[in-house]
Amino acid sequence: MLELQHISYDVQQDGDNKGILRDINLTIDERFVAITGPNGGGKSTLAKVIAGIYTPSAGRILLDGEDITELNITQRAQRGVSFAFQQPVRFKGLTVKDLITLASGKNIGVPEACNYLSEVGLCAKDYIDREVDGSLSGGELKRIEIAMIMARGTKLSVFDEPEAGIDLWSFSNLIQVFEHLHERIHGNILIISHQERILNIADRIIVLADGQVQAQGTRDEILPGLLGETGGVCAALSNKVK
Repeated sequence: MLELQHISYDVQQDGDNKGILRDINLTIDERFVAITGPNGGGKSTLAKVIAGIYTPSAGRILLDGEDITELNITQRAQRGVSFAFQQPVRFKGLTVKDLITLASGKNIGVPEACNYLSEVGLCAKDYIDREVDGSLSGGELKRIEIAMIMARGTKLSVFDEPEAGIDLWSFSNLIQVFEHLHERIHGNILIISHQERILNIADRIIVLADGQVQAQGTRDEILPGLLGETGGVCAALSNKVK
């Protein structure tokens, strides 16, 4: 379970403090939680604060009761936090099997690595020995990154706009992968997104705008209101993929 207690994050701008996140209080203990809201509302910043890329200016972060506020991204990974970037990193010289093995933290064999690839809809024999370089598409990289997170099996998996930069075909397949991940993973999944189809499979939706939580609840409580409005916190949904 993840607890955010009075989290704020400020940056220096023209000599003044600018509040990006302001007094965020959240408890995330459902299997699948989505954070949505307009661009510039603080969603990606919050994801990076949770992952340990940014340190909050105020407040505390607890993971299963342990205070991890001052831990960096490596230390949080060791505690059981996984983070998937909007644009997955490419690793020239490393194969897909290398990355899945590193993610798992043990010396797994080819059959086990192939199983993770199959879980995300990739033909294992076509990918297991490929380098993670520019020859892979955005959709392929997203799925390989998810396979790595599945191999890690962490307490908390954070995805920052996983739909970014992929085509419609890959997006449709990505939804299927998340539906499967929802069934398989034993920890909490937190996804930053404004895509209706991702929000529609979340157990809880949190709306973040102007650095503050504007609303939260089940998808049945939150989603109809988001889709029924045209401005404010719902502006980011106007170009949703259907």
